[in-house]
Amino acid sequence: MPERTRAMEQMLELTEEDSVTPELLDSQVQKAQEQLVQLRRQQEQIEKQKRELEELSRRQEELERGRAEMTDKLTRSLVVLEREAYETQNKLEQLRATRESFGQHLEVLEGIDPKGWNPADLHRELSRALSTVDDARAEFSQQRSRLQAIATQDSDDMPLPEAAPEAAGTRGERSFTQWVLIGFALSLPLMMVGLIGLVIFWWMKG
Repeated sequence: MPERTRAMEQMLELTEEDSVTPELLDSQVQKAQEQLVQLRRQQEQIEKQKRELEELSRRQEELERGRAEMTDKLTRSLVVLEREAYETQNKLEQLRATRESFGQHLEVLEGIDPKGWNPADLHRELSRALSTVDDARAEFSQQRSRLQAIATQDSDDMPLPEAAPEAAGTRGERSFTQWVLIGFALSLPLMMVGLIGLVIFWWMKG
């Protein structure tokens, strides 16, 4: 801007002199126009740099905000997943223990053979068999309560940040494992009653 002012002052001074020629005036005008074009280019360049700096600032703010958001979510999610992994491990151990216990009781029940009992020891053998059935029933009731507690815990959602909404129609449905356990729970008393009936039948027949 100072150069432009000086150029205008020089043009005014030249107009006051008698020696001013059209060629000199044209030269001064052209020089002023060139300076104006140069100033406009500088202004455009400065505005472009300003826009670039503003864009960089916006992206840096976006980076800091996104990093802080995801760091918080991932940290809380890891805590939840570690707790769920620990609880799941405990559930698996409980299921293994229950399966082993049921298998042992089933093996003992299937090993009862009234045909091989000595008629002289019938009362003692029958009492022992009934005691075995009672032990199996008590163990089944105890483990059934634990399995129901596990199934109730499994129905809860993991509280992860911004978890996906639950799909429609899945609330209240049971898994295949739960249906198997329920079926086993319903059929075991019938199996025990049938076994006791057979024992009584063979005893009366004998």
